[in-house]
Amino acid sequence: MTGPTTGADRRALERLLAAGTPCVAIATVEEAYAMTAVSEATLGGAGSASGPLIRWSVTRGLVEARFADGASAVAESEHPAAALHHLVHGRRAAIGTSAGEQPVVVFADLGQHLDDARTVRLLRELIARNRREGGSAILIDHLPRLPDVIEAEAVRLEIVLPDEEELEAIVRRTVREIHAERPVTVELARSQLRTIVRNLRGLSRGQAERVVRDCVADDRRLDAADIERLMTLKQHAVAASFGGSVLEFVRAPADLDEIGGLARLKRWLRRRREGFTEQGSAFGLRPPRGVLLLGVQGAGKSLCAKAIATAWQLPLLRLDPGALYDRYVGESERRLREALVAAERMAPIVLWIDEIEKGFASAASRSADGGLSQRMFGTLLTWMQERAEAVFLAATANDIEALPPELLRKGRFDEIFFVDLPARGVRRQIASIHLARRRRDPAGFDLEAIAEATEGFSGAEIEEAIVASLHGAWERRGAMATEDVLRAVAETTPISVTLAERIDELRAWARGRCVPADDPAEEQPPNRSGKHPSDDRGPARTSPETRGPRRPTG
Repeated sequence: MTGPTTGADRRALERLLAAGTPCVAIATVEEAYAMTAVSEATLGGAGSASGPLIRWSVTRGLVEARFADGASAVAESEHPAAALHHLVHGRRAAIGTSAGEQPVVVFADLGQHLDDARTVRLLRELIARNRREGGSAILIDHLPRLPDVIEAEAVRLEIVLPDEEELEAIVRRTVREIHAERPVTVELARSQLRTIVRNLRGLSRGQAERVVRDCVADDRRLDAADIERLMTLKQHAVAASFGGSVLEFVRAPADLDEIGGLARLKRWLRRRREGFTEQGSAFGLRPPRGVLLLGVQGAGKSLCAKAIATAWQLPLLRLDPGALYDRYVGESERRLREALVAAERMAPIVLWIDEIEKGFASAASRSADGGLSQRMFGTLLTWMQERAEAVFLAATANDIEALPPELLRKGRFDEIFFVDLPARGVRRQIASIHLARRRRDPAGFDLEAIAEATEGFSGAEIEEAIVASLHGAWERRGAMATEDVLRAVAETTPISVTLAERIDELRAWARGRCVPADDPAEEQPPNRSGKHPSDDRGPARTSPETRGPRRPTG
C-alpha cells in the first residue's frame, strides 16, 4: 500500500514514542500502511531520522528498515529468539545503533512465535531494557492475540479506518494508476463520486483499492453503473474480514410489495425515513435508532428487518452474536467492538441482530460463563445508547424472558413492535406473493379459500404449504391448483396449535406494551383454541419503565 498515512495514526504513534512507550501492539491486516505510519512517526521534525528503525521478519531477520531493500540483515537473526537475544544482549552497533540512540524495532507477525517460552522471556527482557534505556518494540500482526504477560506490558494502537476524504484520494489515485497502464474512461458526476466514496466506508485502504480495481477491470470504465457492483464487492470484502460469520450483508426484497401485511410498521418506516435525508437533518430530524421486533415464531420478524432496509433503501448487515464467542479471554468482547465499529463506518445502514436473546442468553441471570454474556451485553447496550452514526438496529426476539429489562429502557429502541400471526386479508396477500414467486398466476387460485383454510397459520407455514403443493403437482405431472394447496394445508399442524398456550401468554404480555406491526383488524387470527386476541383488551400502551415484571416466553 503506497501513499501517505492519515495524520491521526502518525500523531498517535508520535505521542507513544515520545512518551517512551516500551512496547506498542498494532493488530491490522494493513501491514505496509502500518509500517509507513511507523516510519513517518520516527522521523524528526526537520525530516531527519531521530534514531534507527529496525525491522524483523522471519524471512529476513533484523534489517535497517529505512534502507531495507539494500541493507544487509544481521546474520542468523531470522529465528525470533535469536533476533531478540541479539537486541537484548548483543552489540547495538551491529545494527547501526550508536550509544545514546533509542532504536525502534518493528516485529512483523511475532505473535505466532510467542508460544515458545524462550522467545517470550527474551521479549520481556527487551521491553524491560527499552523501559530503562529508551527505544520501543512495535508488534505489527494480523492476529491480535498476545500472551497475557506481554498484553499487560503493551499499549494497543488501533489503526484508524480511512475517512471519506482519504477514500476519495484512494479512488482517484487508483484510477490514475490503472489509467497509466491502459486507458480508463471515467464518467461520474460529483454526486455519484460522493456516493461511491460513501459506499466504500468501513473498508480498509487495501480493500477499498481492490474494490475500485475490480469495478474498473471488466470494461475499463468507472461510471454510475459501477455503484451497485461496488456494493456487491464491498459485501464480499466485509464477509471475508469477519470470516464470513460475524457480519454479513443480506439481500433485502427489492420492493415492499413483496412483503405481505405489516401495514402499521410500513407507515412508521415511511414517517421515519426522512431522518436519513439532508433535508430532514436540516429540519432537525435525527436518524431513528432502532426497533425491537417481538412476536410469534415464523410470523415474519426477520422479514420485518428486511422490510426496513427495503423501505429506506439502505444496506442490510446481519450480526450473528453466536459467532462472536471465542475461547480466549477478551477475544469475544474485542470481536463485538470491532463489528460495531465496522457497522458505524458503513453508516447509514440497517444492522440486524436475529433472535438477540440467543446470542446473550445468560445476560439476564448469573451464569457459568464467568460473566462473559453480561459483559458482552453491556458492551452492546453502551453502544446502543452512545453511538453517533446512523446505524439503525433491528433486533428480533422470540423469548423476551431471556432478555434483561435494561434492553427495554427508553432510548435503546425507538419502538417495540409485536408481529402476530397474519389476519385473513394478510394471508391472502402472502399466498398471492408466494404463488407469483413460483411463476403461478394468483388469479387462477381461490385466494379466499386459501386464506380461510390457513387461519392460525404463520407466513412461513403458508409458504411451506404452497411449496408442498407444488411438489405434489410435479409428482403427478399435473397443473397446480387450489385443491393442492388446501390439501397441503390440511396436512399441516400450525404453530398456533402446537404452542397455543405460549402464544396466548406472549400476546397477553405484548398487549399494551408493544405496537402491532399490522393494523388491528376485525379478522385478527384466533388460536385454534378459539380464543380471539381482542376478547380481552388490555390497558393503554405504556412506556417501558411502567411495564409489568411478567415477561413470558414465546
